Amino acid sequence: MSCRGVHFAITDEDLGLLLAAESDDQIRELISDGIEERWDEDWLIQTDKAWDAIHRCLTDGKLEYENGEYPLRTCILGGRQLYRGDDYVLSLKDPSQCADLAEALAAVDEDLLRKRYFAISPEHYGRDLTEEDFGYMFSWFSGLPGFYQKAAKAKRHVIFTVDF
Repeated sequence: MSCRGVHFAITDEDLGLLLAAESDDQIRELISDGIEERWDEDWLIQTDKAWDAIHRCLTDGKLEYENGEYPLRTCILGGRQLYRGDDYVLSLKDPSQCADLAEALAAVDEDLLRKRYFAISPEHYGRDLTEEDFGYMFSWFSGLPGFYQKAAKAKRHVIFTVDF
């Protein structure tokens, strides 16, 4: 239960296996024994525990699956949900969503994220909004625009994974 988020730009083969999985257990096995085990650093980016704040900043401040405006809502939790349980998230973004998202993320700068971060409800966020937490979130966010641009250019699907 680490709550550490990871984005993977997956191959068509991995996509086919995930879509053919008949249960959440099969999906978790495909992720842990395949995609995570390979840990292809050329095709992944970690967002650690900052994924929560990143999602809130890119949407409407809430931690929901389809909140906010497209395409920014697809960066973290948005997209097609492949896992049905409530102990894990596996959201899938197709190559066209990745391209839309890459373009939108290119326009997101530190000032915009700062404004949105400090507008989050601390009550819903579950902790105080601080400069330290903002810096932590921003440092993990900074690689996402380039990652989505690379995935879009390669026409790869992207999955976001996190366990609870």
